[in-house]
Amino acid sequence: MSPIITATALVKQYPGVRAVDGIDLAIPQGICFGLLGPNGAGKTTTIEMLEGIHPPTSGTVLYKGEPLGSRYREEVGIQFQHTALQEFLTVRETLELFERLYQKTLPIPEIIELCSLTDILERDTRKISGGQRQRLLLALALINDPDLIFLDEPTTGLDPQARRNFWDLVKLVKSRNKTIVLTTHYMEEAYALCDEIAIMDKGRIVSQGTPMQLLSDHFGDVILQIPGVDAGDKLAGCELSAVEAGDMLEIRTKRLHHTLQQLMERGVNLDRLRIRAWTLEDLFINVTGKKLAP
Repeated sequence: MSPIITATALVKQYPGVRAVDGIDLAIPQGICFGLLGPNGAGKTTTIEMLEGIHPPTSGTVLYKGEPLGSRYREEVGIQFQHTALQEFLTVRETLELFERLYQKTLPIPEIIELCSLTDILERDTRKISGGQRQRLLLALALINDPDLIFLDEPTTGLDPQARRNFWDLVKLVKSRNKTIVLTTHYMEEAYALCDEIAIMDKGRIVSQGTPMQLLSDHFGDVILQIPGVDAGDKLAGCELSAVEAGDMLEIRTKRLHHTLQQLMERGVNLDRLRIRAWTLEDLFINVTGKKLAP
C-alpha cells in the first residue's frame, strides 16, 4: 500500500538555525504514527510542514503522491494544541459553523455520537471542561471526514481519566481507517495509541519503528528491582552489577532464571522483588539523553 503522506529530504532553515535537517518519512494509510522529541528537536516544525502551514526550505511533502494543494486542505483534519473558538456560540453552533467551511462533511449527528457531545450541545463553548473541549476540537478536525488527521498534544492538561477517555476516542477514529499523526509528551500515550513512532533530536530522526521493535532493538533485557535493605551487602563481590536507584537496587539481565537463582543462593530476600520491562520513557532517554517533559 502506498503511503498516505511522504516527506523526502525535508529541511527547514531559519537564520542561524537548521530546525529540520533532511528527514524522510513515509506514513502508511490507517495507522497511528507518533512523532516524539524533546523541546527544540524540530518536531513542531516538521509537523507544521507536513500540515502545509509552513513551506520547507528544501525537500518535498507529498499527499497520496501529489504536492500539497486544494485537495489536501479538503481531506486533512488538524487538532492544534491551542485553538481559539468563536465566543458566545454553543457546541452545536460551533459544529454548524465549521460544517459550512467544507464541501464534503460528515453528518453532524454522526460527529456528535462519535465524539460523545450529546450532553453538551447547547452549552456555551466557554463553559465546557478541558476534556469536553478536546472532544469538541477533535470533532471539528473530523467534520470534513478527513483521511489524514493531525493531533498535536491533544491530551496536555487533561486529568488521567479524561486522557484515557480521549485515547478510546482516538482508537475509535482509527478503526474507521483514518490515518493519525500524533505528537505527545506522554510516553504511556504513545505506547497505547501508536502503531509506529519516530523519535527526533537535533532536527533528525534518531530512531523509528514499532514500540515493541524499538524496545527490543535497544534493550533486549529486563530490570530487577530490589529494596536496598533486602539485599544488604549480600551482593558484594557478585558478578551481578547492581545500580542504586533511590532506595532500590536495579539489576539488568538477559538471563532472568539464572539471575534469580544467583540472588537466592546469596540469601537475598526476594519477597519485594519487582521485574520491570523497559518503557518508551527509557528508550527516549537512551537515544536522546533527555527526558520528554511538557
